[in-house]
This record gives sequence, structure tokens and C-alpha cells, in this order.
Amino acid sequence: MIGTDLDSDLAVIKVNAPAEELHPVALGDSDILKVGQTVIAIGNPFGLDGTMTVGIISALGRTLDSEHNSPTGGNFTAGDIIQTDAAINPGNSGGPLFNKAGEVIGVNRAIRTTSFTDTGEPINSGIGFAISANIVKRVLPVLISDGKYDYPYLGMAALDDLGLGQIEALGLKAFTGAYVTNVVAGGPTDKAGLKAGDQNTNIPGLLAGGDLIIAIDSRPIRRFDELLSYLITNKSPGDVVVLTVLRGDQQTDLTVTLGKRP
Repeated sequence: MIGTDLDSDLAVIKVNAPAEELHPVALGDSDILKVGQTVIAIGNPFGLDGTMTVGIISALGRTLDSEHNSPTGGNFTAGDIIQTDAAINPGNSGGPLFNKAGEVIGVNRAIRTTSFTDTGEPINSGIGFAISANIVKRVLPVLISDGKYDYPYLGMAALDDLGLGQIEALGLKAFTGAYVTNVVAGGPTDKAGLKAGDQNTNIPGLLAGGDLIIAIDSRPIRRFDELLSYLITNKSPGDVVVLTVLRGDQQTDLTVTLGKRP
């Protein structure tokens, strides 16, 4: 074992095998993928080795909980995840997700399901997730050289995909963006002046008065997923980003020096 990364759920293993027995596959560019594009998954679902399934890309830039526990409770987030309806089941994890050119554009990771076998194994429900190839390209060389990979850290939590009732309760002036619900004391965004909600609303547990992040480095942000995917695929600890936020009626830019996940 050369290195592991709990956030992306990737590892590097060194094997002793004759070179002629190794047949590397080409990595594609996951940044140019389109929703609706045909993809092919290969793996060993339920122990059935060499199984191929076909589907499309259902969505891009999804997030999942990582295997990395946060000091404040819960888990950190794995970003830039590809969603596909290609049949993925237990045993597919770690297998490649190909485009029609035979390039690996993702590594199959997980499924979301409400159905289970008699023995408790989850069953495909048309919602599978894969780690993007560009995350693989970014993480694996560092795992090989350093044995670990450090992710950029903002020190905040946010809500997105807010419903109309939530938007009205919060008094927001925009319908898209990442609404800040928590800022870690002493963290990068706290030092930059980002503000979380602190005023009660008519919705229990929902606090008004927080910033709404609408852009990062002048890139519009519709959902928190988009902000995380941009950070994870483009930034490293120590880099500087500019968050554009709405605070009531005022728009302001906050300069944040990224930390690394603790």
C-alpha cells in the first residue's frame, strides 16, 4: 500500500508483476463530460466478474460524504462526483467507468438505493456514483509521491437547493447560491469575515442573517456542490480564492486563504 485518500475513496497499491501482463487504460478528461453522454461500467457485481453495463451520465458535480470524519462531527465532502444510471451494484466499486472511446472518465464508487437483497446487500436503483477522472489525475500522483493528499478547506457549511418557503423565511434576494449555516471559529472563512445565520425564523432550526455565496473567483455558484467541485478540482491549501456574497441587499467580495482539512 503506497497511499490512501479517505476523501476521494482512492488508494494506490504497488504490485510486482511482469510489465507484459500490465495493460494500462487511458484516462479521459471528465471536465468535458455532458449529461446524457453514454458510459460503460465494468466490474464484479455480486461476484459476477467481468460484467459490463451501459447507461448515461445522469448528472455532474454531485457530492457524497467522504470517509474522512470532521472534527466538528459528521464527515467531510467528496466532490466532483459523476452520477450515472448504468447498473452499479456491490462489487462494481473500484471498477472503471468508460466513455465510448474506451477512456476511463470515472471510478465507480457507490449507489443510492432503498432496496436490499435477503442478505442485506443494496440493489441498484438507477442512481450510481463515480469519482471523476480529473480527481484521479489530481490525487494519485500526490499519493505516489507523498503517501497522502491534502484538500483545500474553507471551514464552513452551507445549504443549497432552498425551497421557496425557506428563501422567504431567510429574506434572501436571490434564488440560487450556497446559504451559509455555519462558520468554524478561527477557520479560513471566519478570518475572511464570512457570516452564518444567527436569527430565528418561522422554520425550526433555520437561522436567517447569513451570507449567500453566489460566486467564487467570478464563477457563478448555483449550488454548494458547484463551489466544492471547483475547489477540489482546481485549488490546494494555501491558495487564495474570492467569494462573492450577498449580505442582505449588499454584494461584497471576501478574500479567503484556503487551509487544509484537519
